[in-house]
Amino acid sequence: MRYGDALRAEIAAPGTTPLIGVYDMYSASVAAGHYDGFFVSGFGFAASHYGLPDIGFIAWPDMVDFVARLRGAFPRQHLLVDIDDGYVDPEVACHVVQRLERIGASGVILEDQKRPRRCGHADGKQVLPLAEYLDKLNLVLESREDLLVIARTDATEEEDILVRARALAETDADVVLVDGVRSVEWIRRVRDVIGDKPLLFNQIAGGKSPRLSLTELTGLGVDVAIYSTPCLFAAHRAMDTALAELRTADGRLPAADGGAEIGVRESTELLARNISRHHGPHAGTGPAPSVPAVRGEPAPDPATAT
Repeated sequence: MRYGDALRAEIAAPGTTPLIGVYDMYSASVAAGHYDGFFVSGFGFAASHYGLPDIGFIAWPDMVDFVARLRGAFPRQHLLVDIDDGYVDPEVACHVVQRLERIGASGVILEDQKRPRRCGHADGKQVLPLAEYLDKLNLVLESREDLLVIARTDATEEEDILVRARALAETDADVVLVDGVRSVEWIRRVRDVIGDKPLLFNQIAGGKSPRLSLTELTGLGVDVAIYSTPCLFAAHRAMDTALAELRTADGRLPAADGGAEIGVRESTELLARNISRHHGPHAGTGPAPSVPAVRGEPAPDPATAT
């Protein structure tokens, strides 16, 4: 099964598919022990790769290179990639989509923002004229083969949100995302206007959208949930705490052996799994049918799967 079709099948199954935001190879290594789907968010990538906020600094070759490294280490994980506005130009967007598909991405999200762009949960977002975005989206759709494409609107005016959501649902895009949706009621309204088209919901800590469980999202008719920054924000807190404690302890490291701390052994064992994943059945051909995905449950270790 190809990567796009594998993710398409997962989304079509009952329940809400969770995709976990990873920001570097190490966070992906940890996330792979818990979930079978990754999301490469623009917020996390801008923060980790450049040390900058998510306001349009990302260069597409950097994103493509990161996705290639992810796919190399994780040959059987779903891999959804945020490509912002397609890096402005429609021809560039098509080129990036084709490059990502060749290196094994499962899908992409293409937004309708215009520059200067903003995080989907920030104030001050501006959107392209709908016709201009649809032209870009349709070019991208024509350029892909198997890749799953999610059409995203960042509209903030109530009437415009519904008009755009309906228009996106009428395209050949696989899924619709209205980013920064502010309430359960608005999830229901978007669900109603897009008909049978799969719906994606984006959750980010401190963002504009309500915090909802997968069970609640399934009840609202949401097919996919992306978690943009759980790894990034957890790492921020953990590093800040660890360094404050190190300073308080006059530079004495905490004991790792037999305790709750991560040490050389635990870290090395984690990273070694990125080698062993290549030796299991179906490596490099998408999520293996012999290791079924369980939504919201820890993913089986491909090194030990039978």
